[in-house]
Amino acid sequence: MASTDSGTPLVLVSNRGPVTFGPDGEIRRGTGGLVTALIGLASHREVTWIASAMTDEDVAAAEENEGKPFTVEAPGGDEYRVKLVASDPDAYDRFYNITANPMLWFIQHYLWDLSNAPDIRRNETEAFEFGYNAVNEDLARAVLEEIEDLERPVVMVHDYHLYTLPGLIRAVRPDVFLTHFVHIPWSQSDSWRVLPTVMREEIYRGILSNDIIGFHTRSYRRNFLQCCEDLMGYEVDHDAGVVHCDDREVWVRAYPLPIDPKGVQAVAARDKVAEFEEELLRRRRDHLILRVDRADLSKNVLRGFGGFDLFLQQHPEFRERVTFIAQLMPSRTDVPEYAEYLERIEAVVAVVNHRHGSPDWMPIQLKLRDDLEEAVAAYKHYDVLIVNAMFDGMNLVAKEGPMVNARGGVSILSENTGAHEELGEYALSVNPFDIQELADSIHAALTMPSEERERRLAGLRSVVTARNPGDWIDDQLADIRRKGKVSA
Repeated sequence: MASTDSGTPLVLVSNRGPVTFGPDGEIRRGTGGLVTALIGLASHREVTWIASAMTDEDVAAAEENEGKPFTVEAPGGDEYRVKLVASDPDAYDRFYNITANPMLWFIQHYLWDLSNAPDIRRNETEAFEFGYNAVNEDLARAVLEEIEDLERPVVMVHDYHLYTLPGLIRAVRPDVFLTHFVHIPWSQSDSWRVLPTVMREEIYRGILSNDIIGFHTRSYRRNFLQCCEDLMGYEVDHDAGVVHCDDREVWVRAYPLPIDPKGVQAVAARDKVAEFEEELLRRRRDHLILRVDRADLSKNVLRGFGGFDLFLQQHPEFRERVTFIAQLMPSRTDVPEYAEYLERIEAVVAVVNHRHGSPDWMPIQLKLRDDLEEAVAAYKHYDVLIVNAMFDGMNLVAKEGPMVNARGGVSILSENTGAHEELGEYALSVNPFDIQELADSIHAALTMPSEERERRLAGLRSVVTARNPGDWIDDQLADIRRKGKVSA
């Protein structure tokens, strides 16, 4: 059984694992910010990482290893000890596509248009019971098997997919030390009233079965504490960040997630990045605006294009001198709201390009693909980086871009991103719903004196390089030691 460097058994559990298997034995790195965050821990300490089997090949790998942990080498050479858990396909579909996304994701990003949605019927309540809870039970069972013969194990649970899992583990193993890091925003009390009371209370009782709950920002921590008071009636110490839950004290903490600056710089030095740069520079105009995102409703892509459209209307002197590259990774296209959103993105791009374009100039270049090397090539050469999410847990693009930019690039950053708590001083802050403010900020960024651009970029880099992913893990392990008196 795996352990931390000081001997305490350590298990990670998340919906998505560090790798996924493809046809012909291909091994791909898991996608998403959560995987990026945890890879540093899993590759530098001995842990067992338990995750859902995502593909048919994942299921086959789980069966081949008889449901036990096995070591796998990821692209790049890192090795992980993983345990893949296959759930019933129908249960997993309900878990992921009805409850986790959109229900919980929409609540935690304030995405519901409450006059129209959601309508909660038997379909939704059964999806929670026979989908969300069923997958949480499958993963909890795998965790309990893994820690069966261990004294005082530490289990680190991750994200909004697994809110009921900690309660299942606590019921069987009251001695286990449980932590839970939530990688997305925690919204305010009233947003949670969308959920039926029984469902909501089951979620809160589940997550409050942990010993420590972590968020990216002080703001999310504050919201969670208030929710525990408003929705569950628990006694809360807001200053100390403690929820008094039955006969237990639950610590609630903020651990802002850093990036690995050297890792981003290593990607920037790849030959493939140089190829993308060559093509980009060949087509480049005077100015380059960039956004790199998932095509997710929370990322506010449409208002981003709306702000650029308004900027071109109000500053025609920039016509044919500026290009807006939007590299968007299609996301959750099985969910109807997301498929419709992607169609709307393409339609808005067509309108803006028709309105302002010329035979040899398209104002917006839309790239619907996930290509890290292509994105990093653009990071190096942007004049303006736009991150205007409506709400975002952290947003690692806001941290990655400045690390390799070579043009005094200015960051325009939504005040509702987790990253804003750290980076706001050196970015141009925007209200993500104020399109005029975004248009004005684009103009300010493109006309800013070079000394001020460089000052801001240097400031962003100083903040981003102040901590690394190892510090993020160490801060959590230090709290585990303090609270649990275990040698994590």
